[in-house]
Amino acid sequence: MEQKSKVYLYQTAVSWTEQRKGMISCAGKPDVQVATPPEFKGHEGIWSPEDLFVASANICLMTTFLAVAERAGLAFSAYESTAEGRLELVEGKFQFTAITIRPSITVKSGEDVGKAKELIEKAERNCLISNSMKAAVTLEPVIHEHGGTTSR
Repeated sequence: MEQKSKVYLYQTAVSWTEQRKGMISCAGKPDVQVATPPEFKGHEGIWSPEDLFVASANICLMTTFLAVAERAGLAFSAYESTAEGRLELVEGKFQFTAITIRPSITVKSGEDVGKAKELIEKAERNCLISNSMKAAVTLEPVIHEHGGTTSR
């Protein structure tokens, strides 16, 4: 059987509003105010491209995990994750050099701890956002048994 190549297009728009602020928009979705971050003479309390870059890796890991966990029939009761991006000056230009994602997954049975660890690692390998980034993405998962033990 011949495999057809798949191409998906995602379109967004950005418009300047005032100072170092703007609005991002996408058809059918709520607008989001964005700005330059405070460390670059920007604004507190508003999403920056840097925030969104790190968040996109974090969100992609979660959504990819949800898909692989569903296919594998993993019974889990909670998923939370933090992510930290390291922005550095490299050869005169700022770039993200690393993103560390720390998912915390609570499984319903201790027998699923190993399965959850395997699936979160599979999700990280298959996360299209992380796979598209130049920065190294590191996974530091913690798996909890509901009401029980913790595994790293």
